[in-house]
Amino acid sequence: MVSTSSQVWTRFANTWQSRGIQGVATTTWAAFWMQFAGLSRIGRLATWIATWFAPPYYARRRLARFNAKGYIAPSATLYHSQLKLGKHIFIGDRVTIFEDKKPNIINNGAVELADRVHLYGDTCIQTGEGGILKIGSDTHIQPRCQFSAYKAPIQIGRGVQIAPNCAFYPYDHGIAPGELMSKQPLQTKGGIVVEDDAWLGFGVIVLDGVRIGKGAVVGAGAVVNRNIPDGAIAVGVPARVVGMRSNG
Repeated sequence: MVSTSSQVWTRFANTWQSRGIQGVATTTWAAFWMQFAGLSRIGRLATWIATWFAPPYYARRRLARFNAKGYIAPSATLYHSQLKLGKHIFIGDRVTIFEDKKPNIINNGAVELADRVHLYGDTCIQTGEGGILKIGSDTHIQPRCQFSAYKAPIQIGRGVQIAPNCAFYPYDHGIAPGELMSKQPLQTKGGIVVEDDAWLGFGVIVLDGVRIGKGAVVGAGAVVNRNIPDGAIAVGVPARVVGMRSNG
C-alpha cells in the first residue's frame, strides 16, 4: 500500500508540473487548513479559509481528499440531528440537509452519506416523519436535486450518477373531495430504491414505490412511476423501457 506521505508528495509533484509554484502554494494553503475541517465552528471556519485561493465548483472536489471528514462548503446548511457522514465526502455550495422536526414525532429518520459521496450546489435533502435517506459510496449528485424523504425511505446505491434537477418523492398527497389540498394527508406506496451504477438524466422525477435496477439508464425528463429492471434503458412520461444496455 502506498504511504500517505508518498501520496502527498506525488500530488504536489503533479501540481508543480501542471501549475508551477503558484499552484503548489495554493495547494499547500488548502491542504494545511483542510487538516482542521469538520462540522464544528472551528472546522467550518478552517474550510472557509481553505477556499480562499481554491477555484469554485468542481475544482473544489480535491479539497475533500485532504481530510477524511471531507469538504463541506461554507455556504452549506446542515440542520439534522441524525446526519452520518462517510470519509472524504463533498458537500457543495448552498446544499441544504434539513430535519423537519415536529412535536411528538420521533421517527424523522437519518441521513447517511457513505464514503466519497458528492452533493453539488443547491441540492436539497429533507427528512420528516417516517423518512430516511441513504446514499451509497462514490455516488455523485449534480446541482439542484431534491430528496424529500417523508413516510418512506429513499435508498440510493453505490456509484450512481444523478444529473441536475432530479427529484425523489416517496409519497403523494391525498386528493379526497371535500377537503382543502393543504389539509390532505400524505400517503405512500413504499420507498424509493435506486440500485448501484444507475444513471439518471437531467430532470428525472422518481415517485413512490419505485425500484430502479442496477445499471439502469433513465433518460432526461422522465417521470418514473413503476419499476425499471436491471440494465434497462427507460424514457418518457411515464417512463417506459425502450431497450436494454446488453443489446447495445
